Amino acid sequence: MVRVVEDVFGIAVNPMTQKTDHVRRFTLCSEKGMSVAILTLGGIIQSIRVPDANAKLEDVCLGYDDVAGYYRNQKFYIGAIIGRVADRVARGRFSLCSKDISLSRNHKDHYHLNGGYVGFDSVIWDVVGIHKDGVTFQHVSPDGHEGYPGEVTVNINYSLNEAGCLGLRIEARAKETTCINIGHHCLFNLAGHSSGRDTLYQHMIMIKANKIVDTDLEQIPTGKLMPTRNTPYDFSTLTNLGKRLNQVNRCPISGFDNNYCVDVDPNQVKLVARAVHPCSGRFVEIHTNQPGVHFSTANGLPQEDRGDVPHVGKGGAHYSQHSAFCLQTQKYPDAMNNPEFPTVIINPGQLYDHQVVYRFGACPKRV
Repeated sequence: MVRVVEDVFGIAVNPMTQKTDHVRRFTLCSEKGMSVAILTLGGIIQSIRVPDANAKLEDVCLGYDDVAGYYRNQKFYIGAIIGRVADRVARGRFSLCSKDISLSRNHKDHYHLNGGYVGFDSVIWDVVGIHKDGVTFQHVSPDGHEGYPGEVTVNINYSLNEAGCLGLRIEARAKETTCINIGHHCLFNLAGHSSGRDTLYQHMIMIKANKIVDTDLEQIPTGKLMPTRNTPYDFSTLTNLGKRLNQVNRCPISGFDNNYCVDVDPNQVKLVARAVHPCSGRFVEIHTNQPGVHFSTANGLPQEDRGDVPHVGKGGAHYSQHSAFCLQTQKYPDAMNNPEFPTVIINPGQLYDHQVVYRFGACPKRV
C-alpha cells in the first residue's frame, strides 16, 4: 500500500502573485521501498529512490536539497513541469485564428523556450487533491501570460503503485483557442544521481522511433523529419549509450538533444522507450500517449575535466555534462509553425490529455 507523506521543503516567492509561500513536498512511498518526492514548486520531482537487483536503494534523478538550488539553476529545468509549450518556438511568433501571436523571447532574445521567463517550472502549484496513491496539483495560467492567448487551467495527477509505476496525468482546458504542449523534464541516471558520466555511458537505451525532427544549428525545426536508420541517432533496439555519445561528440551539439517521432494512439498509453543500467540491473520504461519523446543527455551541464565550475546538486554531488539523460514525452517542437506536425492547438472545451508512466524495476545484473 502506498503512503503519502507531506512536509515543508522551503519558502519561495510565487512569481504569479509576488507573495511568499511555502513550498510543500509530497513523498509517495511504496511497501517495496520505492519512493518519489514531488514539490509544489514547478511540479518538480525532487527524488526517485529505486531498489536495484539486490534491493539496494539509490536516488536516480538529479535535483537539489533546497529551494535556493532550484532557483539558482532554473535554466536547467531539472525535474520540472515545462509549459505552456515545451521546447522552442521559432522567433517567438506564430499565427493563430488569423492573428499574429508574439511570445516572450527568453532565449538569446531570439526565440521562445519552455514557456518563457515564468513558465510552469517556476510557479508554485496549488494542491487540489491528496489521494491514497498520490497528489493532484493545479495551476491557472492567465490570458496573455508570456504572450499566450486564453486562460488555461492545468491539473497534474502524480501517482505511484506497488509495481514501480510512477504516473503523471496532465490535463488542461482553455477558455479560448491557444497552444498547449506540456512536458516533464526529469534527468535520470539509473546508477544513482551522483554517479556521473562514466556510469551514464554504461546505460542501454531503446526508443521506438525511426525518425527525428530535423533542426538547424539553433535547434529550430526545419519542418522535415530525418530517418535515423544507419545513423548514430538510431535507438530502435537496445543500444549502448556511451558508444552513441562518442559518435556524436563532434557534431554541432555535443550529445543528444532530439525529438523522436513515436507511433502512438492519443487514446492509448504505449511503451515508447526503455533505459537499462546493466551494472545495477535498474531499468525504466516510458509509456505515453504523446507522439514525441525528446531525448537529451545533459549537454549543458559543465565539463569539469576542462576546467568548468562544478555544478553542485543533492548531497554535494557534482553534476557534469553527459551525467544523466532525459526522455521527455511531448508533441513536436515548434508545431504551431509547422502545420504538418501533430497539432498543439486546443480549442475552448477541448481537453488536453497527456499521460506518461515511468515503470521502474530491476533485472539480474550481467556477469
